[in-house]
Amino acid sequence: MDTVEQETNDDYYLQLSSDPIKFESVSCLTNVFFDDSKQQVFAIRSGGVTGVLIKGPDQNISFRMDDKGPIISIKFSPDMNILAIQRSTSSVEFVNYSSAAVLDGVEYSQSCKKNASILGFVWTYGNEILFVTDHGVELFLVIPEKRCIKTLKSLSLSVHWFVFCPRSYLVLLSSGSSGNQMQALHITQGNLQKITKFEMESGTTKPGKLAVSERDVALAVLYGTPCIIVLRHQPGINRSVGSAFVYVYTVHKMVTIKKTHILRLDMSGRFAINVVDNLIIVHHQASKTSMVFDIMLTSVGVSDGAVIHHTAVAIPKPIKPYNLKVPGATLSEQVMQPCQLYSPNWVVFQPNIVIDVKLGCLWYIELRLEAFIKLISDKVLLIDFLLQRKDAKQLLIQVLQSLMTQMPNTLIDMPIIFDKLNTVYRSHLENELQCQMGTPLQSSTKNQNDESENLKYKLLLDQSDMYSHILSKFPENTIEPKMIIWVLLEYIRSLTEHGIPVQHYLHELVITTLVQRKAYYQLHQLLQYHVVTDSKPLACLLLSLENLYPAAHQLALDMLKRLGNAHEEIIEVLLSKGHILPALRYVRSVGIIDQVSARKFLEVAKAKNDNLLFHSVFEFFEQRNMKLHNTTAFQKGEHCQTYVQHYKQLFHEGENSSISDTNSNVSSAS
Repeated sequence: MDTVEQETNDDYYLQLSSDPIKFESVSCLTNVFFDDSKQQVFAIRSGGVTGVLIKGPDQNISFRMDDKGPIISIKFSPDMNILAIQRSTSSVEFVNYSSAAVLDGVEYSQSCKKNASILGFVWTYGNEILFVTDHGVELFLVIPEKRCIKTLKSLSLSVHWFVFCPRSYLVLLSSGSSGNQMQALHITQGNLQKITKFEMESGTTKPGKLAVSERDVALAVLYGTPCIIVLRHQPGINRSVGSAFVYVYTVHKMVTIKKTHILRLDMSGRFAINVVDNLIIVHHQASKTSMVFDIMLTSVGVSDGAVIHHTAVAIPKPIKPYNLKVPGATLSEQVMQPCQLYSPNWVVFQPNIVIDVKLGCLWYIELRLEAFIKLISDKVLLIDFLLQRKDAKQLLIQVLQSLMTQMPNTLIDMPIIFDKLNTVYRSHLENELQCQMGTPLQSSTKNQNDESENLKYKLLLDQSDMYSHILSKFPENTIEPKMIIWVLLEYIRSLTEHGIPVQHYLHELVITTLVQRKAYYQLHQLLQYHVVTDSKPLACLLLSLENLYPAAHQLALDMLKRLGNAHEEIIEVLLSKGHILPALRYVRSVGIIDQVSARKFLEVAKAKNDNLLFHSVFEFFEQRNMKLHNTTAFQKGEHCQTYVQHYKQLFHEGENSSISDTNSNVSSAS
């Protein structure tokens, strides 16, 4: 493959899974059925004895059973213990199945209500099965040990067709004279719960034709919410000129159903729908392209007060070309043959399945997220899009790294992007707090609750991620120092505005970056106006920078004083500089004379080789001893005997008048 072709391929944002599930294709001898609940393909070859071959994500099963006539539908129970076979419109047969891939051969059956015709059936919970007929729905419990069926619930309703979602256990029934009356049911264990009826808009329809077709309806779960997705042509608009739309109806708490989104296709003709990673994929057969919509990108959607209107995230693109291994001229030879995309033989199932019944292949539609980086020019929109994709964290980091190298062109976007990242971060911290407390956090409005629910589907980039991969990784000599400082401070600003405590390593990064670039005046301002939060680690960092910036020493001391809980650190700093008298004054000013170690002060005073200073410090602690213990002597546990001996060697009684001035320095300290 040459380079030009490779670059073109990079623009494909959809692809077929590389390893398709292969099965025997449809022929005059073989029928193929698909169970979308278990994602199993049944290839059934008839003729005396029926051979059944089942392929699925984790199954490759084959067995034989008696040929008792053409099969309409066939599905396994969730635990694979019962096989349900529909051969007529009035009943379903059941056969017990063992893990040894053997049918026990004894069939038992269940008929639907009299005068009704079975439109289809679905397994729900365990051994419960739902029949959908043209007269309503019937829920049964299959008891394999007794080979009998128990009726659980039923509902009478005129039904044209139905769609089932195994993820939400939602069933949508088409009713009414023209088929645009919709009744949704939520299937719970042993029960049927009716959801409010609603009516789908319909234009003029031909006599005898339903207003809404089953093939135009898909059930999905988008961002944790059950949705009904419907392909429609706008009533009264010429179908030949870009008149197709997709309506998204949201099922709220399995109680109400409301149309919330309209996706504009700007095309007409035959369409099919998949859902991948909470994105709605609309395939268009005539143009052999697909479109991607994200209902969460409300920033680019236009609301009319009731419904949000969306355009595609990127321009329509074909699925990436696919080559299929097929037998060659000899038995051992295999050749790669281009596969026809958007074939008339394609059948699309939810959420992301495409089956070519003629080729005998089942694929999963997959996203190629890296292609969207080129196709979405609005960088804020791109970040928003990637934030909502399941496996996009590394790609999101790469995009942010790239944005940093494009400064100052991306200057306007960065505050918005940081706020988007930290809105998710804040939500994550609140959820963690909620889990620790064991009680739900109270939001002031319903909208805040909804927003919090939506945020949990977004990627988390916390301070550690930002520090490790982006903020500490600016390329050398490519970005102006002031830009780097601006980015760091802007990120800290965003954290603060979202009520997120800033980790000390971010403040350290700001300070070291300023010092490295000799921006001392800016550093002084940041500390003076408390833009950088006071902390002990930060004060220690400032102390270590004294050789580069002498004023950092005093800035560190001021910070420690403001903290109010760093007395020991301040004393250590002063003593390390030999500032003994200022250290004693500080001890007295904060009222901790009784707590400090005399030995530490005497040790530093002795090392200074200043007899007058040593005398002053010694006398200071003798006065403290008198106050505490009613004697000038040091306690044995203070280990000051060495300094007592040193004091006696230096000074004799009656010779202390010369040092009275120094004593006054300490005694008058405040």
